[in-house]
Amino acid sequence: MVISLSFFLLAMTMVYVLLVVYMRLGWFKIPFFKPDNSSIHSSVSILIAARNEEANIARTLDCLMQQDFPKDLLEIIVVDDHSTDATAAIVASYADRGVTLIRLNEGDSLNSYKKLAISRAIAQAKGEIIITTDADCRMGSSWLKTVVQYMQREDAYLLSSPVVYSEEKSSFERLQTLEFLYLIGLGAAGIGNGNPTTCNGANLAYRKSVFMELGGFKGIDNLASGDDELFLHKVAERHPSRIAFCKSEDAIVYTDAKPDLKSFISQRKRWASKSTKYKDKKVVFLGVSIWLFNVAFLLGVFQFLVNLPTMSWLLVLSFVLKLAAEYLFIAPLCRFAKRPELLFKLPILSFVHVLYLVYIGLAGNIGKYDWKGRTVK
Repeated sequence: MVISLSFFLLAMTMVYVLLVVYMRLGWFKIPFFKPDNSSIHSSVSILIAARNEEANIARTLDCLMQQDFPKDLLEIIVVDDHSTDATAAIVASYADRGVTLIRLNEGDSLNSYKKLAISRAIAQAKGEIIITTDADCRMGSSWLKTVVQYMQREDAYLLSSPVVYSEEKSSFERLQTLEFLYLIGLGAAGIGNGNPTTCNGANLAYRKSVFMELGGFKGIDNLASGDDELFLHKVAERHPSRIAFCKSEDAIVYTDAKPDLKSFISQRKRWASKSTKYKDKKVVFLGVSIWLFNVAFLLGVFQFLVNLPTMSWLLVLSFVLKLAAEYLFIAPLCRFAKRPELLFKLPILSFVHVLYLVYIGLAGNIGKYDWKGRTVK
């Protein structure tokens, strides 16, 4: 059994390292982009689904008000998802500055309120390009111009752009920032390699015509999450060459890490719940391979604790290779986000990652989770 486990761990370590190196190549295939003074000719609708965001929504709307973008080509729609606080009133106060408020009134009959909110907004939207972000996000004044210029230049049907955590208040939140850069990098690298895997709805753009062509969220509307990643897969199935990633500092959207372990686990369970809907076998292979590597490493740790000399050298080798590959992958991402100091936390994250990925891979697919005060699946 020990020999079998040793072989399993060694094999999965090599698979993991090769996958991370492959994804690193994907990141470098994407060129850097800088906005210029070229003309904007596409109309845009920015959509925000908000629930109980009175502490954040005004700051996000103020960032959108300050965009260096033609006002006649821009509309902002906020969908209030049954908020019990002052979210709707705050949004309504921006009506004279061109912000439209839509209020859902669906009761407790749905599992996916966010997809409904986005669909309602798109039905009313006038823009050729739909851009989604979240009610707790911040962006620089060149964000919208950068995203739209790149989408026009590439003639993209769907454009993923970077999201970065900022303004952390603890070491736990800084660890999340590093881990989230890893996830954003995986999404970008997949696009760079021509195999889109993931994206983030806090900074996602797509053409309204493509949304309508694909039937919107039909087929994925029974799952609470997936308005971003699962829709990306729908576009990739029909138009794989028309998906791009905007590798630009000006295109970054900033948001907040989770303040405690409970909310972090709940968020990651929500993200993991989408994996049961993956149809692309390459995406499934990537996710399963990463999960199996972490399972193998964790089993190796248990074997080490039971029989000290047996697995020690292999565990050390596996961890060193894992850490080296992850450093090569995430170091350019930290430089891109101007957060190189986060690399000092990589050894801690690399080990903790094993524990949480094994758990999340199971828990995200077998149970329910809390999201915005609701229990969903």
